[in-house]
Amino acid sequence: MDYEELQEERIPEKGVKNNGGFFKGIAIGALGMTVVLLLFLNFWSKTALSDADAQSQNGSILTEQVQKKINELMGCIRLYFYGEAEDEQLAEGIYSGLLQGLDDQYSQYYTKEEYADLQISATQNYYGIGAQLSQDRDTMQVSISHVYEGSPAEAAGLKDGDIIVMVKDIEAVSMELSDLVTHIRGEEGTTVHLQIYREGLADFLELDVERANIDLPTIEHKLLAGKIGYIHILEFGAPTIEQFESAVKDLEAQGMQAMILDVRDNPGGMVTAVTGILDDLLPEGTVVYTQDKYGKRQNYSSDEETKMDYPLAVLMNGNSASASEILAGAIRDFEYGTLIGTKTFGKGIVQTIVTLEDGDAVKLTTAKYFTPNGENIHGTGIEPDVELEFEYLGDVNAGYDEMQDNQVQKAIEVLEKEISVQQ
Repeated sequence: MDYEELQEERIPEKGVKNNGGFFKGIAIGALGMTVVLLLFLNFWSKTALSDADAQSQNGSILTEQVQKKINELMGCIRLYFYGEAEDEQLAEGIYSGLLQGLDDQYSQYYTKEEYADLQISATQNYYGIGAQLSQDRDTMQVSISHVYEGSPAEAAGLKDGDIIVMVKDIEAVSMELSDLVTHIRGEEGTTVHLQIYREGLADFLELDVERANIDLPTIEHKLLAGKIGYIHILEFGAPTIEQFESAVKDLEAQGMQAMILDVRDNPGGMVTAVTGILDDLLPEGTVVYTQDKYGKRQNYSSDEETKMDYPLAVLMNGNSASASEILAGAIRDFEYGTLIGTKTFGKGIVQTIVTLEDGDAVKLTTAKYFTPNGENIHGTGIEPDVELEFEYLGDVNAGYDEMQDNQVQKAIEVLEKEISVQQ
């Protein structure tokens, strides 16, 4: 369970700045979903494919009836379809349709090019516009949750809270976010045309945004009043552990006495990133484990060498998914901090990416993951210890200020009490 599908952009729950202080940085992530755990297990894939080949001798779906149906459909296409029918595209449609037949929103087929785009997310470095997107799980609406400072998105005039209606000639609601962003990214120096809805404007905005090399941060931090460190984890990417440890060192140098971890609107990321952070935070023990349909279990553990004894609060909401829920679940089960906000998204399953001989790939749901106490949170999410809907108390037009965030204020209140008890 090495890699979770990261995404280039995402949406706040309501109103102000990511709904939870996510006005200062994020990069699209899985879901708004499609936030998903992906495993690169070539040995497993070859074994599984060999088994599948053996079983296909007795139970292939390419029966004579199915092949006859495909040929009949091809005949109809050749005879009646008014446009050009490319054999390669038709074949890819068959492959994609096979995965769609699983009725699993997380399983899908990738062409070689789509797979290459997917892998870009793991490095947090790509050619794009520099905005974080989110997608509503019900309406499929795609919104901008954060525009990075100095990015092409900022230069083009995009703002947090903008809704993406069209990407080129593609309706944003017509596909999963992980697929949509492949059309937003592209070669450096090229442009992508976006149609934008912005609240308060009568007409759509039509913007051409130039793509550039984007190196995304995954951590933002600052010291708040009362010597409380605030660490905003935007996503769990390849550089996140190093950035987290650097942030902790900086906050400790400033005299940090307690810590807030903010994973609101965080769609997830690499499991090695979240388990690495948990290894820094927690004492020895299992922080998460997975189990496949054969009952095979894989543990991810914290060792006894390091742990942090700071009073800790975790901010979360309905867009905190996957790896964010691994973090929240472990903190809860170890009784190592207070969870504040609203119930998390509820994604407790694992996807594996299997590369094919021609360079294409398939993503399949292959296992469930469980919190240290053995809970699978898929479809249910994680409940906070302190339930509190987000409310921004300051001027929404003046820029986001953590101290005007009611959930941050509650975390400070909780942590100050713990600090006073320790003293």
